[in-house]
Amino acid sequence: MEETQDRAAEPERQGGAPPRGIGRRRFLGYVLAAPTLTVAARVGEDLLAPEPAAAAVPAAAPGVVPSLPGPAEILDLNDLLTTAALPTANLITIRVDPDGTAHFALPRAEVGQGITTSTAMIVAEELDLPLDRVHVTLADARPELLFNQLTGGSNTTISTFTPIRVAAAVARGRLLRAAALELGEAVGTLTATAGVVSAPSGKRLGYGELAVKAAALADTQVAVTLKEPRDFRVIGTAQRRTDALAAVTGRKTFAMDVKVPGALPTMVCRPPTINGTVRSVDNLAEVAAMPGITDVVPVSTGVAVRGRTFGQCVDAVRALKVTWGPGTAEGASDETVLQELRRAELPLVVPPLDLLTKSVDVRFTFHFASNAALETNCAVADVRPGSAEIWASLKSPIVAQEKIALQLGLPPGAVTVHVTEGGGSFGRKLFHDAAGEAAEISKAMGKPVRLMWHRTDDFRQGRTHPMATSRVRATYALGEVLTYEQRHTSVATDFGHGVGEIITSEAAKLPVADLTFSETMFQLTQSSPYHFGVTTQLLGEVDHGFNTGSMRNIYSPNVRCAQELVVDALARRMGQDALAFRRRFLKDARARAVLDKVADIGRWGRPMEPGTAQGIAVHPEYHSVVAVLAEIDCRPETTGRKIRDAFTGPRVTKVVCAVDVGLAVNPRGLEAQMMGGIMDGIAVTLTSGLHLKDGHFLESSWDNYYYTRQWNTPPELEIVVMPSTGDKPGGAGELAVAAASAAVACAYGRATGTMPTTFPVNHGAPLAFTPAPTVPPIPAAPADGRDRAL
Repeated sequence: MEETQDRAAEPERQGGAPPRGIGRRRFLGYVLAAPTLTVAARVGEDLLAPEPAAAAVPAAAPGVVPSLPGPAEILDLNDLLTTAALPTANLITIRVDPDGTAHFALPRAEVGQGITTSTAMIVAEELDLPLDRVHVTLADARPELLFNQLTGGSNTTISTFTPIRVAAAVARGRLLRAAALELGEAVGTLTATAGVVSAPSGKRLGYGELAVKAAALADTQVAVTLKEPRDFRVIGTAQRRTDALAAVTGRKTFAMDVKVPGALPTMVCRPPTINGTVRSVDNLAEVAAMPGITDVVPVSTGVAVRGRTFGQCVDAVRALKVTWGPGTAEGASDETVLQELRRAELPLVVPPLDLLTKSVDVRFTFHFASNAALETNCAVADVRPGSAEIWASLKSPIVAQEKIALQLGLPPGAVTVHVTEGGGSFGRKLFHDAAGEAAEISKAMGKPVRLMWHRTDDFRQGRTHPMATSRVRATYALGEVLTYEQRHTSVATDFGHGVGEIITSEAAKLPVADLTFSETMFQLTQSSPYHFGVTTQLLGEVDHGFNTGSMRNIYSPNVRCAQELVVDALARRMGQDALAFRRRFLKDARARAVLDKVADIGRWGRPMEPGTAQGIAVHPEYHSVVAVLAEIDCRPETTGRKIRDAFTGPRVTKVVCAVDVGLAVNPRGLEAQMMGGIMDGIAVTLTSGLHLKDGHFLESSWDNYYYTRQWNTPPELEIVVMPSTGDKPGGAGELAVAAASAAVACAYGRATGTMPTTFPVNHGAPLAFTPAPTVPPIPAAPADGRDRAL
């Protein structure tokens, strides 16, 4: 309670520089002129001060050849995004209303990752307000925020953590000051708990009673000191999702739930090959006359139909007879793309010198993977002469607003973009494909539209994780790894969203700048956690004919999986245990700690039946680190299981995950993130891949795109959140995917006796499904749904 009184007793300061001797938890904020208490953080030197760069070579074990730190170990993508967001942090405000609730419009996208809950926890902690009295909503597109409205790179909590705390602390201090004036007591004698200010005399005032009195007539600068982590009562505790009840009762509002007068269901008849074009529509009038159909118009992506129900739209799409022009990947197949990738591989520099050293030299292939989220692409648009209004789940809404404005020939201020909650993303909603398409259709029809992509549209014309190869050569001698080279060659990843605004968005598309942008993203996200002597990791790109995106973790699942498999090979050839080998060469003590934790809990090295095995992997990322131990069953009785319309294959039977994110704001939410990442990792390693043939993908729905199913999830799953190793949170949203992917791959290699080099491992197996036709683009609905429900 003394700490609370000390913080409350700090005087407000009007303008000017911060007082001399401001400590590392002392910051400046603003009370803004408003009818009720409204506050914001101020970006000062303390907020802008970067963490000490890891410029020194990390210590290596005796005898281990040290590696220089890579770019991502000095300044990673998350650092870049955090620094870019700070200059506009003062534009993000917290408001306390007369009913005693706090409101915060989060300039990020909630797509199921739980950031509205963790954000509410941060506000509640520093404001001393019950969690259920903090309401976090999603902000509309605000161009003035620049780089501060991009949701990606596991950056939300890292970049907003301190500014939100500063603003909440300002609000708390202002409420205490108003209470002191109202009660005639000294500020230092007051305490604030659960939204109530109490005086030694027993008098009490709720925040609601003080909200108007604490408001300011003019913007006022104040100094505040933040809580010490030891005093946290909300941050670091396991909390249920604040939106859980709304989610399970169907009350959450997604894009398709928004009520816009006159916005009728709309769908698009899409081409049979990727990015094909409309040449002519042979029966437009006939389809326009179908029951319930109000409009049929050709657009840049196909032929749009608008009707009273989505069922009527599906019928109309299936009835359309369209003559199509070629697409951007016409005639392409897995084989042709793979040949193109191999021709484009950058050369390895260190030659194998068999007389002096030995080497592990291997090439890995990673096939296309779908970037479809559980919620298919959708948006609502109402375009009128001189204005437009859009509703969609968008992770880069500023880019969406600015590009839609250009598309419609309107000034950006005439386009309002509302960010709705999303049912998943994994990078998919960094792009505003559906929002831009809905705006185009609404303008063409002159009517509001409720656009929804069919699931098949998402799989065949939507975003994919690009096909890639990873060539790795590691040389070793006398028990030491001397060099490690990795040349990752990928179908081009589209970074058209930039870092959240139109300048970098357009720069990423310039003929020369695109690879430069991609290489920068690669270098800022990829690093080796091992001292492997001279280490180089480089990216090469080919082929811009595909719709790609930064699927969860961008490059890491592929790059990390390849490296960890090579680590296993090095350990085996050098006669060392895979765990002991990793521990010896790891750069970081936190990485060794999580590795030791999963090895201990998972009983690394325990006897296992033939055809089963363990795999282990570690992955550092965005100031966090995770380790995963996986056990797999590759015995014939398991791989030969028969499930209707399914590919079963090997089964991961056990996963142990240990994660260190510095400071875990919500450990329960962190566990959920790890679970999702583990399932992603299992999927991309074993079963989830797209087959490209004749310019289109064969998969057309979740029925035949084999994401981790219930019969392939591990029956044993344990996640350990490590004790805090810092006072700031690290990245978590993508963290587990790469480690899980690599651990499962290593387990598969040990169980089968053969290192896997093609992913997913089932990609070369005979198709377990009959591909749906591409014309019509929407397959017929199944007639045996009742049988399948049994």
